[in-house]
Amino acid sequence: MKRDPRQPGAPHTEHEPDAGAARLRLLAEASRALASGLDAEEALRRLARLVVPHLADACVVDVAEGERLRRLAITDREPERSLRVLPGGLLPGPDDSSAALAKVLRGAGPVVVSDFGLPDPADPLQSAQWALYRMLDAGTALIVPMLVRRQVLGALTFVRRAPGAVFDEQEQALAADLGHRAGLALDNARLYALQQYTAEQLQLSLLPDLTGLAHLQLAARYVAARERAEVGGDWYDAFPLPDGSAVLAIGDVVGHDLAAAVRMGQLRNMLRALAYDSGDDPAGVMSRLDRVMQGLTGIELVTAVIARLETPTTDTTPTTPWRLHWTNAGHPPPLLARPDGRTVLLEEASAPVLGVDPALVRTTATCELPSGSTVLLYTDGLVERPGEDIGRGLTRLRQHATALAREPLPVFLDELLTRMSDRQQDDVAALALRVP
Repeated sequence: MKRDPRQPGAPHTEHEPDAGAARLRLLAEASRALASGLDAEEALRRLARLVVPHLADACVVDVAEGERLRRLAITDREPERSLRVLPGGLLPGPDDSSAALAKVLRGAGPVVVSDFGLPDPADPLQSAQWALYRMLDAGTALIVPMLVRRQVLGALTFVRRAPGAVFDEQEQALAADLGHRAGLALDNARLYALQQYTAEQLQLSLLPDLTGLAHLQLAARYVAARERAEVGGDWYDAFPLPDGSAVLAIGDVVGHDLAAAVRMGQLRNMLRALAYDSGDDPAGVMSRLDRVMQGLTGIELVTAVIARLETPTTDTTPTTPWRLHWTNAGHPPPLLARPDGRTVLLEEASAPVLGVDPALVRTTATCELPSGSTVLLYTDGLVERPGEDIGRGLTRLRQHATALAREPLPVFLDELLTRMSDRQQDDVAALALRVP
């Protein structure tokens, strides 16, 4: 008689598909589920859904968090059962518990449980496990560790209801393999998250403090990409010069990793030293930066805009205009938004990116800044979208800037970023200046 393939642990017959091949297929599907993304917790939930009902009637995923345990997922072939115990709650730690789960988490697994005993009020974890087995109507439970580099990150519990439906040696080996692969997925995700957090904190620490230019109305933002967990080399800067003018700069170092963030910090510091000491116009500073970058660093390609802002002094008449001098090395053009809503892209003085040819001739462009106008420097993540011409992104930028031109500067910048971030797939750095 052919068994129902949805009944785990039923006896084999000559009419069944090869059990070994079925286990290999399950292992391959589980590997794909665990490798399908960087969200390890969602991958573990997919794994639990995959093994039920092929290997067990229910699967429970518990993840160690410090000295406690978090029940990440409960999947049952009868969904109403798993709804009785909602996942996500914290369980007591395993240190002093006699529960089989605690033994596995302390390194003893895998463990098969068929005698569940009675709840022990003095052992909270054992009592919680007893309630779980009762809710799942467990006849046999197989608990395997999620073990990586001799560290147990959690456990998988496979439950069968029929008392005689034991886990044979091959099934126990399969479950242990699944636990090991689940542990690898969880460990890799945690390591990646730690690296990402470190890179983000490094990048944020390298971005400048604008309080030294308190006499200017400045606002700056850095927004990490939504579609991927990477950190890039986007940067901005603003600092005063000895003659009373100020430098505004923005750029993007090629790369999306920790090294790109480090190179960004190197580049920003070199720019500060060259601009402060040389007294050159923006084109001269950009050329110096290109030569030093190629001669002394391993930084390959960089886009950047360097601008110098001239503001009226106390000795000038009230009608003396503000002036902006800038040069562009392969970067999206700055945007000037006038208070009446008219916008213009400052596309003059453009030249190729840094890192191509330090002998390139670069020029400086100049414009007057009307009172109440806004200058916006930004990186390409604000306007570029995959498969779309950048011109459409620049058009959207101008349209939104027109609508927001009279808003207070922080509102202008925040709203602009919100309206432009519908399909953001790259980091965005933005620096805005409002002329009083």
